[in-house]
Amino acid sequence: MKSVVSVKDLKKVYGKNNEKQTTALDGVTFDVEEGEFIGIMGASGSGKSTLLNILSTLDKPTNGSVKIASEDVTTLKGNKLADFRAKKIGFIFQDFNLLETMTAAENIAIPLSLQSVKPKMIKKKTNHVANRLGINEILEKYPTALSGGQKQRVAAARALVTEPRILLADEPTGALDSKSAKDLLDMMDELNYEDNVSVLMVTHDPFSASYCKRILFIKDGVIHQELRREGKSRDEFYREILVSLGNLEQ
Repeated sequence: MKSVVSVKDLKKVYGKNNEKQTTALDGVTFDVEEGEFIGIMGASGSGKSTLLNILSTLDKPTNGSVKIASEDVTTLKGNKLADFRAKKIGFIFQDFNLLETMTAAENIAIPLSLQSVKPKMIKKKTNHVANRLGINEILEKYPTALSGGQKQRVAAARALVTEPRILLADEPTGALDSKSAKDLLDMMDELNYEDNVSVLMVTHDPFSASYCKRILFIKDGVIHQELRREGKSRDEFYREILVSLGNLEQ
């Protein structure tokens, strides 16, 4: 299988040489294969947020490399970095990050507008992704008129409209009620299974993690354990995740 993301010997140290330093990541190495749905789990302060920030090109590592679609993103700068981020990486935030003064359709279209895509193509791509996510009927509504679940679907559509190589999700169900959370996870699972969308999700929630095909548990800046779902049911995998989380806290 082809790797969409390849992380090698990733290290992140905060603080200058003459100050007290904190090592957030200490030699992390893993690959995300095309079509994988991977979860990243760990306690607060374990390094998972730092890892996500580096993968999303919002932060730079102290050492190591991150290749996305065979491009080492740690070497990209300025317009090249912004262009790569806009085209190759989709990002779903916990708090939606929708612009209240824009309709759902306009929010979805933002990444395409920033790339100067022609209006006719923007409309075509926006309608296509909205249809895929079942939100056509709310495209002309503003975020204030939408439920939490609808907002997160709009955010997901915005992340997917550029057909990115990797979809990064940061606690995507954190602000949702249980039904909306399950709906979103079912949608992500469907996109992963039917459309071969590669997903990397940071979550603290074992139920959300049970949708993943593989989970990396991070502790003290290193990958402490890896779980694979393989032939297990979601319930079986959920119980296995709970056991691993219990062991991680010891």
